[in-house]
This record gives sequence, C-alpha cells and structure tokens, in this order.
Amino acid sequence: MPKDNSLTLTTTRPTQIRAVRPEWHAPWKLMRVISGHLGWVRCIAVEPGNKWFATGAGDRTIKIWDLASGTLKLTLTGHISPVRGLAVSPRHPYMFSCGEDKMVKCWDLESNKVIRHYHGHLSAVFSLALHPVLDVLVTAGRDATARVWDMRTKQAIHVLSGHKSTVTDVKCQEADPQVLTGSMDSTIRLWDLAAGKTMSVLTHHKKSVRALAVHPTQFAFASASADSIRQWKCPEGTLMQNFEGHRAIVNTLAVNTDGVMVSGGDNGSMNFWDWKTGHNFQSLESQVQPGSLDSEAGIFTSTFDQTGLRLITGEADKTIKIWKEDDNATEETHPLDWKPKLARSRY
Repeated sequence: MPKDNSLTLTTTRPTQIRAVRPEWHAPWKLMRVISGHLGWVRCIAVEPGNKWFATGAGDRTIKIWDLASGTLKLTLTGHISPVRGLAVSPRHPYMFSCGEDKMVKCWDLESNKVIRHYHGHLSAVFSLALHPVLDVLVTAGRDATARVWDMRTKQAIHVLSGHKSTVTDVKCQEADPQVLTGSMDSTIRLWDLAAGKTMSVLTHHKKSVRALAVHPTQFAFASASADSIRQWKCPEGTLMQNFEGHRAIVNTLAVNTDGVMVSGGDNGSMNFWDWKTGHNFQSLESQVQPGSLDSEAGIFTSTFDQTGLRLITGEADKTIKIWKEDDNATEETHPLDWKPKLARSRY
C-alpha cells in the first residue's frame, strides 16, 4: 500500500495573526455648552437636513435648537413625565417622542402640534426608533416589550415580547435583523420584523445592556453595559470584538462614518474608539457646569450630526455639549499611542 504523506503537514508552524494598526483619529474637544433645560437631558435627535436638533429632558419638555449657533428655536410641551426618546423622520415632516408617562407622540413639524398618540405601553417608554424605509415606528420600555406601530394608522402591528426586564434601547435598520433591542435582562435580541419573532438572542453581556449603536455604513452594531462594550456583525449577531477599558456604567454609544465610536458613562467619562480595531484613542471627563453637583456628571445620551463631524451629548448637569475634532491636531502633535497586544482572532 502506498505510504500516506499527508500527516507530515501537521508539523508546520501555525500562521501568526498580526495585530492591525488602528487608524489615526484627531482628538475631540468641547466646542459649545448649551443651557436651557431644567432637568437631566435624556435624548437627542438631529433632523435629516442637519439644520437643527431636538432634545428631551427630565423637565418634561422637548427643545429645538439651531445646530450652527446653539440658539433655542422652540420649546414643545405635552409630556407629563421625563421625555426619554426622540426621532425625526427623514421622509415626513414628523418628529416622534416617548416618555415615562407611557405616551408615544407624533408631532407635526409644520404646525408644532401633536397629531397622533400611540397607546399600548403599560409603563414608561424609554426608547424609540424609526424604520429607515417603512412607515413603521418601534418603541420599547419598562414593560419588557418592544412595540411596532403603523406610523399613519396608529395600529399596533406587533408586540415583540421575550425580554425578561426593561428594554433600554431599540434600533431599526433596512435589512434583517430589522429590529435590535437591548435589555436590563443583559441580553440583546435580533427580531424578524415580518414575523414579529426573535431571530436570535445574544447572551454575552453579564449586566444590563443600556445602549446600542448601529454603524451607519457597515452591517454591524455595538452594545454597551457596565464595563463592557462589544461589537457584533449582522445578520446573525457574531461577536467581532470587545472594546476594553471604559470603567463605568456606559449609558450611551454613538458611531460615525469615519469609524469613530464614543461611549458615555454614568460618571461623566467619555471614551473615543477606533471602530475597526477597538483601540481607545482618547479618554476624557466631561466637566460639570458651575452650580451643579459633582454627582451630576453623568452622560445620558449622545449622537453625531448628519455629517459625523459634530458630537452632541446630553448630560446630568442639565446641559447639552457639542464636541468636534481638533482641527489643529496632526499625527505629529498627537501621535498614536498604541502598542500591539497579543492578537486574538476576530472570529
């Protein structure tokens, strides 16, 4: 019988996985502090034209601000408890809000009045998201459900149930999974929107998942809980990598097209990350405004504007802060502080 030589292949050295050098990003700095709310700023939405943005707060109001100047344009009242979620439609002159009063409202931006209510949540509504192409609104909250609404008829299309505790954040995207939810039960669920059923449950987090961020161009998203930020690939929810080093309860995540992700903590800490490699290229503390307590240093919400060049944060000192990259920074003035760690496979 001929001798089988295939076994000799097993003695070759294993291929080495090389650490990927992260991209250089300019450091971010505070550009403007906006005051006006009388309560914690809990949610932010930038309108598609990038002219203005809206904030919702513990003072039960929604305020519309000019993005370029930071001046107040309008204050909307109607909620009777803190406002927790906002979204501006890219295809209709509508803005949607939700709050701890169980209410979900649709505002007509031409008359600045509420034209629809969506009734069904049994408790506080903490988050909402608009589907990018369908006339569908998804809301989520303390009753452990996410609810899918027909925007125009106010009909409930689905009740997405399965979480065991408060649903803290919900996101929508065009392709399956079209709905993503994070919950205080420390799981993330990916939903089949057509069937109204769970596609998969991600159980890697050990503590409450407080924030989700969908990448604007890649088919991927990130999730955050206390001391833990993870990156996932859609559609099946494969774990790509961990972002290590934010020692705080992370309340909010945002990511822009340049591959910059920011995480905001309950103690006022902000970390900036390279999306591709998970490298933490900047850490800073948000400064509490004069007259506020040191304990009011939490960052509750963050979002990039439509260009990705401005970052807006809503904070516990009742202010809104606008950040931008340092225009004068170069790789020489701010060299990349990175050392290759023992590389692990991403899959």
